[in-house]
Amino acid sequence: MNKVTCECGHENPYGTYLCESCGKPLQDEGRLANMRYEGVARRSQTYKRSPVDKVWNFFSSVKVGIWIIVLLLVTSSIGTLFPQEMYIPPGESPTEYYAAEYGLAGQLYYDLGFHNLYSSWWYMLLVAALGISLVIASLDRFVPLYRALKKQRVTRHTAFMKKQRLYGEKESGEVDIDQLKTALIKRRYKVREENGNLLAEKGRFARWGPYVNHVGLIIFLIGGMLRFFPGMYLDDYVWIRDGETEVISGTDGEYFVENNQFVVEFYDEEENDILQPALMRADAPVVSNFQTSASLYKRSSEGSIGSGTELEHVKDHEIIVNDPLTFEGISLYQTDYKMNELSSFTFGVETDAEGETEALEDVVFTVDLNDPQMFYEFDNGYQIEIIEYFPNFYVNDAGEPTTENRVPDNPRIIFELFPPEADPETDQGEISLIGIQVNEELNGENDHTIRMLDADMVNVTGLVIRRDHTLPIIMVGGAIFMVGLVQGSYWHHRRIWIQQKDGKLFVAGHANKNWHALKKDLEYLNDYSDLPEIKDQLEEDKAAETEEGGTSSHVRAQQ
Repeated sequence: MNKVTCECGHENPYGTYLCESCGKPLQDEGRLANMRYEGVARRSQTYKRSPVDKVWNFFSSVKVGIWIIVLLLVTSSIGTLFPQEMYIPPGESPTEYYAAEYGLAGQLYYDLGFHNLYSSWWYMLLVAALGISLVIASLDRFVPLYRALKKQRVTRHTAFMKKQRLYGEKESGEVDIDQLKTALIKRRYKVREENGNLLAEKGRFARWGPYVNHVGLIIFLIGGMLRFFPGMYLDDYVWIRDGETEVISGTDGEYFVENNQFVVEFYDEEENDILQPALMRADAPVVSNFQTSASLYKRSSEGSIGSGTELEHVKDHEIIVNDPLTFEGISLYQTDYKMNELSSFTFGVETDAEGETEALEDVVFTVDLNDPQMFYEFDNGYQIEIIEYFPNFYVNDAGEPTTENRVPDNPRIIFELFPPEADPETDQGEISLIGIQVNEELNGENDHTIRMLDADMVNVTGLVIRRDHTLPIIMVGGAIFMVGLVQGSYWHHRRIWIQQKDGKLFVAGHANKNWHALKKDLEYLNDYSDLPEIKDQLEEDKAAETEEGGTSSHVRAQQ
């Protein structure tokens, strides 16, 4: 690009509005100078030919950044319409769950990938695009602005002075520069002098507030994206029955947690006078506390994952709400529970046939509803096989029996019983469907009846497994963002130019906001020296436009 040479001899980059040396306007901009970026040329407004220039110009646009933010907000909102896959009931198939629970909208939600929105490649691409936009937009504006403010001269071109919003001039009289410097210093201005001219500046650091904001947001976004890198973030859920031990996800099978006992406590209406009215209005007992007595184990160095794993006891902990079991950056939080979940059924066999009743007294067996044994053989020759097991039985739309999940909330078992004289290899046994208050003979009338004798239940605790190495990064980003917000909101950049030339005294002022404070500072200087009357040229223009509009309306009314 060709350089633009000012009358002062300084060569400015193409696209510069105000000469970088003397401040003379190089383009006709109207009555007031464009001071937003000190009139310097930005890369996005200068270079537009190469593919790199086009990419830079695209991401440097504030409109593009706003549209990316809008897209992120809209898609993030859609992601909250239905639960994400990690929050659907354990054991549920997402393919079937969303359609069954939410109908066509749920099926569409799943097909479009919103069930795993926040880890989807296109959502991460939007987040990355926002980060790129913040980086490029900041560099495109910060670098030229910093260079212009760092190199600004005290003496400015007369045209620069006249194009400032606050401006005044008069015939030069007695002006005590030293007194003006003293007054400005009292107002906490940083004053520079050159050939009897003054530049007073205050609060320049406020101009960097938006860019500090951007740095904080970029760090915040980096922290958010790091959550999808292995080992950086973990948010999982585990259900553990009383007496059982489960591996802790995210530890590569190295750590295990045992639920020694889960306890629920309820408020006593008679002992709690303060809460008694509220407790009496409740339809059910109100929980006062629920906690898990847990033990943490670590796989021994000699052990291996699987059956026979040797575990070393690490520590015990009572996990209650907001008091997790914590180790090596991982925390186990108490969040949910389930009381009296079915654990096992005990069955016996009865018959009306003469002479067999005594033989069947020993045919008693127990089925573990979480890990059932599929075949039972007894000393008296009886054999029982589980043909099908439905932990949470229901009949689907095709009229076929199936299970909603692996949780034994509504178990049904199809048994096939073989008496001693029958051969399981060649003969068909007596088939029965058995569940709670259900006992159906599926192949006609059977000679033997399998009866449920007992049902064991167990409490189940729900623990959230959480590890977050990105939280410090996110907190640092948030803190930096708040610093930038305060920096740019509660301070403002003010400058006052005072110079004498050709027998005249010129005074101009500029602020990035809060012009009233700058006007007060200029009024304060009048107590130390006879300065010209300072006019607000923007207000004068607005008043003139209003007057012209009123006059035109009056003329139209007369016509």
